[in-house]
Amino acid sequence: MRKKLIANLITLSICGGVFGVTAAESEISLESLKLQIEKLQKQVQLLEEAQKQETQKQHAQVVTVPVAEPIQTSTAEKTNNTISAYATMRPTIGHIDEDGDSFYDVRDALSRAGLRATNEFMPGWVAELHGEWSIDLSNSGDFGKARKAYAAVSSPFGKVGIGKDRPPQYLLIAEYVDIFNHANSPFAYDAESVFFVDNMLSYRLQTGKFSWLAAGQFDGGGGSDDADLVNLGVGFDHGSFHGAVSYLVEDSVDADLTTGEDEVWAASLAHGFENGLYLAAAYQERTYKRDLLPHDRDGHTLDLAAAYPLGEQFKIKLGYFEFDDGHGRLVSRKFDGFNTTFEWLPDDNLRFHIEYLYRDMDYFDDFSSWVVGFRYDFAKEWQY
Repeated sequence: MRKKLIANLITLSICGGVFGVTAAESEISLESLKLQIEKLQKQVQLLEEAQKQETQKQHAQVVTVPVAEPIQTSTAEKTNNTISAYATMRPTIGHIDEDGDSFYDVRDALSRAGLRATNEFMPGWVAELHGEWSIDLSNSGDFGKARKAYAAVSSPFGKVGIGKDRPPQYLLIAEYVDIFNHANSPFAYDAESVFFVDNMLSYRLQTGKFSWLAAGQFDGGGGSDDADLVNLGVGFDHGSFHGAVSYLVEDSVDADLTTGEDEVWAASLAHGFENGLYLAAAYQERTYKRDLLPHDRDGHTLDLAAAYPLGEQFKIKLGYFEFDDGHGRLVSRKFDGFNTTFEWLPDDNLRFHIEYLYRDMDYFDDFSSWVVGFRYDFAKEWQY
């Protein structure tokens, strides 16, 4: 249509030059008409090129926009739908001096394997299952003792979990001094404190920089009719600084079958510095209440930990600890001690270490060990 219109304009221009002029003007040369025709043809070419560019632009908009949007939407929807599998093998061999004996022994520094899955079933609502089992390299590689086995639901109102899991006491207090390659780390906390709790109902809420944690153990036939353990705590985290306080009370039975409960107030501090230095401390004040005793006994645990990198692949770690169970000298396991660890980290998932550990027992034989260990971590995650 555009070409026909332009051709008509050319024709009219020629006719105007022949029939719409005077006799004097009829002598216009053919050369002048040729120039006018060429000028009009150039204008036609410019119009055709402009039309072609406009068509290409409209086509690009139609094709690219609808293709990009579904990809972005699909990725966002599947972010919290994951399955992950992991394992860590941590064998050690060392020379041990314990209870008056001296020997070499292959031991395990808490090797384990686990499976975790999450499913976002509504915006902001995520279901989670988590199972983790120990691999005891010091006993024929036995596999199967549960460390974690729970299901949980996270929502804008917090996270609720049921099953066997870490209690607030560990997550807020012990975790920050548990930096050593040893099954008994942290060494004072480990003497009598909780690492995992079964039959547990837990709750966690994050509000800004504060973490609010609560947990209760309900082991009907195996303990009290109500809660056998109650653990509450709050943590504050800002950058690389951590501070927390917690309270725990649990039913307890001594070796002589004396029943009662343990009440524990605890606090922790940790901070990582720009030069790589890490410092942490965890303290527990313990009160042992026993039904058949005329008075309570008091004890405490203290763990101090430090780590400092030596270049990109090496690190040194230092620890000091002390434990007091409040018993008299005949039965007390009271001790203090220190440990030194040197690590080589050739890759993100590989660690080699050598450790010296010394425990000074107040009323029993001292303990010491030189240990060489190897740690290999594996983890894989899939989205669906």
